[in-house]
Amino acid sequence: MGNHDYLIESNHPVSSRFFSRADVRGTYPDWHQAVAIAAKSTPSTFGDEIRVVHVPSGEIVFRLTPQAAPASRGGWRDFDPD
Repeated sequence: MGNHDYLIESNHPVSSRFFSRADVRGTYPDWHQAVAIAAKSTPSTFGDEIRVVHVPSGEIVFRLTPQAAPASRGGWRDFDPD
């Protein structure tokens, strides 16, 4: 695999209180890192989803959606296996 095969994507900027970059969207070297960062992140616009995509295949390997989330996260869920 290449150096940065996993992409965190969203329609709006994504931030994480655990990561210093203002916007965590971008490519990462492995899915463990990309999913860990995405799972602890929130988009700048409520209702938007965050996805981790395997770039070579285009497969979405992780999706964070606002549907069935606990109220403590403002409507966000930490992990959605679908």
